[in-house]
Amino acid sequence: MTDNLWSGSSDEIAAGPPEPMPRRRRAWPLVLLVLALIGAALWAWYASAAAADSALHVGSQRGGTKALMLASGALDGAPYTVEWSEFPAAQTLLEAIGAGAVDVGLAGDAPFQFAYQSGQPLRAIATMSAHQRPEGSLAILVPRTSEARDIRDLRGRTIATTRGSIGHYLILRALAAKGMKPSDVRVTFLSPGDTKAAFDSGAIDAWSTWTPYTGAALASGARVIVDGKAYLSGYSFDVASDRAIATKRDMLADFLRREARAMAWAQTHRPQYAAVLARETGLPLNLALFHIEHLAITRGTIDDALRAEERGVVATFRDAGLLAGTRSTDDAYRPLDQGDAATP
Repeated sequence: MTDNLWSGSSDEIAAGPPEPMPRRRRAWPLVLLVLALIGAALWAWYASAAAADSALHVGSQRGGTKALMLASGALDGAPYTVEWSEFPAAQTLLEAIGAGAVDVGLAGDAPFQFAYQSGQPLRAIATMSAHQRPEGSLAILVPRTSEARDIRDLRGRTIATTRGSIGHYLILRALAAKGMKPSDVRVTFLSPGDTKAAFDSGAIDAWSTWTPYTGAALASGARVIVDGKAYLSGYSFDVASDRAIATKRDMLADFLRREARAMAWAQTHRPQYAAVLARETGLPLNLALFHIEHLAITRGTIDDALRAEERGVVATFRDAGLLAGTRSTDDAYRPLDQGDAATP
């Protein structure tokens, strides 16, 4: 027996064993397979990213934009897909916009300014105004059994709202109007759902909130002790992320035009709007109608008067020690519907 285990014909034996395949040649099939797998993965990622970029991700507060756009048919024929996300309040909606999970959504001026000064990468791209805010659409409420008749009667008591919301701003304005300080009451921050439970159980003394929550509370016997129409401007903003403004400008501009048409439609089609709103939110039909009647807002203009008033909103939060940000308030706007071509 020999150590050489190779065998073959006499000619092959004379020629010696075959040359081994070069290592590089043997590796090529594996390299090609890996490259093919990487290419397939990259193509799948690209296709997914392209599909996502062709959609506009819109956030809607309860009783907000989604029901309006569906009821009016304003999105019919839109050259893009709208993907909806629902939020209980402006704070969580704005956090989602800042995080890039949502492209655009409608929020009150106070929560927008609070989020902007907190450093969120977002801007107001259009405004809505409701200077004739109906009674009870934004209010500080107390239970039916409360003896309070004025915010001064809440000294040392607990008022609940959402941090940075229009309800929070209303508390600050109402206290200042009566010569009181924020420390004269106990403000606790809860989501609207948690606040409703606390209000119904008597765990809090008052609730500063907005429609549709005011409608439900009033229907259950709550009373208004501070009405927001005396203190707030009524401005709301369509707010978009900096990234969406840079990459989806045409979609955003088209959406704003459709939204404005939908709001005009809602003023003359309240029953139809209410039916869709009730279906989308689970609100009783009478409360859906209350919400619509207390939401008479129309497209406004981001002008010098608005900018001046919004500086006052920021100053109110700052004076209360609630904002550390020093961003210029005047840089918070990118009005797409007014021909402003600037991008962040």
